[in-house]
Amino acid sequence: MSGFADALVIVAVAVLVIARQFRTHAIDAERRWWPAPAILTVMALREPGILDAHHRIESLGLLVAEVAVGLATGAGWAWTTRIWRAPDGVVWSRSTKACARVWVGGIALRGGLFGLGYAIGVRQDSAALMLGLAATLLVRGGITAWRARLLVSSPGPAPTYGGGTPVAPAARSARKERV
Repeated sequence: MSGFADALVIVAVAVLVIARQFRTHAIDAERRWWPAPAILTVMALREPGILDAHHRIESLGLLVAEVAVGLATGAGWAWTTRIWRAPDGVVWSRSTKACARVWVGGIALRGGLFGLGYAIGVRQDSAALMLGLAATLLVRGGITAWRARLLVSSPGPAPTYGGGTPVAPAARSARKERV
């Protein structure tokens, strides 16, 4: 795939995932969360320019740093996501303002890595960015699924990040109608 097509895939996946996470939605604790990161990883690893042929050690270091930033961003995103169980047992999720700050921090770090690579003359391909995004989605999905399973298996209400137990959108509008 061309660099432009890779960039479109990265942007499309990021926009789709981020937009979906900032809306309240039910989580199926048993849903498979790893296929999208696996597909992104395969797409990234099949690219021939993942490492700069003239700066192998430097580009490998930048690639490792990109994946580490992706892992940290995914973990931060997962732990700052609000997850709660409604009285009917459905587990709900929604990203918070803290999640947005995690994303902004991750993007800033990735920009810094790109700038560092440019400064030392390393040619960076979009495959590194795709691999970092795959790491972010993999860790975020794994931690979120684990947290959702804990809520499903716990007998009573569990504390959530951000405090309190938010009311699901349908229940919120029903309560307003009764008042």
